[in-house]
Amino acid sequence: MVANKLLTLVFVRKEAQILLGLKKRGFGEGRWNGFGGKVEKGETILEAAKRELNEESGLTAHSLEQIGVLKFEFVGKPQWLEVHVFHTRDYEGEPTETSEMRPKWYNIDSIPYDIMWPDDKQWFPLMLKEAKFNGYYLFEGMDIILKEDLKEVQSLDV
Repeated sequence: MVANKLLTLVFVRKEAQILLGLKKRGFGEGRWNGFGGKVEKGETILEAAKRELNEESGLTAHSLEQIGVLKFEFVGKPQWLEVHVFHTRDYEGEPTETSEMRPKWYNIDSIPYDIMWPDDKQWFPLMLKEAKFNGYYLFEGMDIILKEDLKEVQSLDV
């Protein structure tokens, strides 16, 4: 692993539902996911998470709780991804489709894992029960997990 790219991922919750966005372009196109993206120069991870949520869904988060850190490596790619996962129930606004994402509320018992990243079905249960976690995934292409290491933790490795 040569260098890492810092990314954010935010999940909005209400009652027994979670807001997911269908990625319309770029990395992960065609998959349901949370809202997030790159941490810009001069920006904290938390600021980036709030900005990306707003840009991709129209929602403003009043507070975010960091719940996980996931590291992804892709065979043949020198750069690995460090994704800081947040969730919130403290937001305002109505989810709005953007050029990048189409938001939709899902009941937590009908999450569309078959059209999400393959690792999601492993760590989503931890997130849904609001447990903190650290994970590592080595992918071949976009669909095959060659190696994984997922742990529920008391505090996050940041």
